[in-house]
Amino acid sequence: MPMNRYTLALAGLALTSLPALAQAPSGATNAPPASAPAVNTRAFMTEMRAGMWRASKLDGVNVYNNGNDKIGDVSELILDQSGKIEAVVIGVGGFLGMGEHNVAVPFDQIRWSNEPVRSARSSTTTPAEDVTGTIGSTASDMATRGYPDHALLNMTKEQLRAAPEFKYSMGSSTNR
Repeated sequence: MPMNRYTLALAGLALTSLPALAQAPSGATNAPPASAPAVNTRAFMTEMRAGMWRASKLDGVNVYNNGNDKIGDVSELILDQSGKIEAVVIGVGGFLGMGEHNVAVPFDQIRWSNEPVRSARSSTTTPAEDVTGTIGSTASDMATRGYPDHALLNMTKEQLRAAPEFKYSMGSSTNR
């Protein structure tokens, strides 16, 4: 029977050793991870301020000339690697994106307006009416909505169409 005692002792030792083998390798501790460095909460923006715009909302903004004629709409913003907007791509002509001519205009040539466009039709509207005649959208409401009402460019539609076409990649005129 001595063999049974040794077998039983070895089995008991093996069973008590299994939890130890399942633990972390030697040298590792089960201590909680070191705390993350303190975060400077002032470095984060928690909400938009007046005068800021959401870039995603600029896509599709109408572009007018000085005669209040619509000459195109914003298709894209082109940024440099530092995040500075270099150009505004304006789509002119076409129908539902087909046959559209894209022109990249330097950002500093575009003026942005929070005021509704005034045309012969809208000259009789009250200041509380927007371009579509909807009551309740004042200029101050539009200034805080996160994007401008429209853009202004000192060009005619013909001049914009005659400008060189913008290509999104080298050797291609494919949009996006």
